[in-house]
Amino acid sequence: MSLLTISASPHVHGDNSTKKIMWGVVYAMIPALLVSVYYFGLDALRVVFIAVAASVFFEWLIQKYLIKGANTIMDGSAIITGILLAFNVPSNLPWWIIILGALVAIGMGKMSYGGLGKNPFNPALVGRVFMLISFPVQMTSWPKAQPIIDGITDAVTGPTALGIMKEGLDAGKTVSELMPEIPSNMQLLIGNMGGSMGEVSAIAIILGGLYMCWKKIITWEIPISILLTVFVFSKIFCFIDPEHYVSPIFHLLTGGMLLGAIFMATDMVSSPMTRYGQLVYGVGIGLLTIIIRVWGAYPEGMSFAILIMNSTVPLLNNSFKPTRFGKEVKHG
Repeated sequence: MSLLTISASPHVHGDNSTKKIMWGVVYAMIPALLVSVYYFGLDALRVVFIAVAASVFFEWLIQKYLIKGANTIMDGSAIITGILLAFNVPSNLPWWIIILGALVAIGMGKMSYGGLGKNPFNPALVGRVFMLISFPVQMTSWPKAQPIIDGITDAVTGPTALGIMKEGLDAGKTVSELMPEIPSNMQLLIGNMGGSMGEVSAIAIILGGLYMCWKKIITWEIPISILLTVFVFSKIFCFIDPEHYVSPIFHLLTGGMLLGAIFMATDMVSSPMTRYGQLVYGVGIGLLTIIIRVWGAYPEGMSFAILIMNSTVPLLNNSFKPTRFGKEVKHG
């Protein structure tokens, strides 16, 4: 008597699809987008529109004339890349730099590897790092948050909370001396601070993350392992010398920490497939981020940390393979 029923695949079918998952991520970013518009006004919409339009156009152009494959611009992946790219730049960034960033993100970060599902690095981060290295002045001129209910005024730029802390500590000041210049934890939580569009509101990003977990678009392993690692190591440093190392809450609520942990490190294509691989991946991102923030030249380290750990994903997938069904396991 046969114990197995042999039939053609697929054997298990779910109602999820690439398009459905991608649009779910887009919906999850709506709260952060609304907060960005609230604090940065029409400039936020301008940056998002240019980044999304350029990303979709370049994907269509490359597919039609270079790859000559099936058109995938409606699956939502190019739109996600555009929104994430916009979330990683100042709202006053010139339009032509945004277009160049979208070209690098889509052309080099995604399509040069064959398109969706084949890129080893997060495309939006590839574009963001390219812009940061190529246009450091424009990419670090951060508009201060000015709620639209206060009326339309000329944009005022200034350093981010991370920048203030980094520059002050490097200049020999202590954390206590710098804290009066830093927004309160409540301001950081609701987004009332200068910075890139997608990093201003911790609450909005967390809401998006909870929505994706509810829809089973992402799992908890990567975000929690990143945030827990950052908390533990920054707490150790702060415990050793609280006047030269800032508190873990500050690290968690500033910069691209939450945006990177929830929306960028969890990219299905460029992150590990197994649970244990994801945990190691998250710990690596958290540790590298703290190392760069504390001892590196940049006040922020999330983008570089994710890209570095993206390069280890094939190794992590190979190292944490699940046991094959039917494989004999030796005990003792």
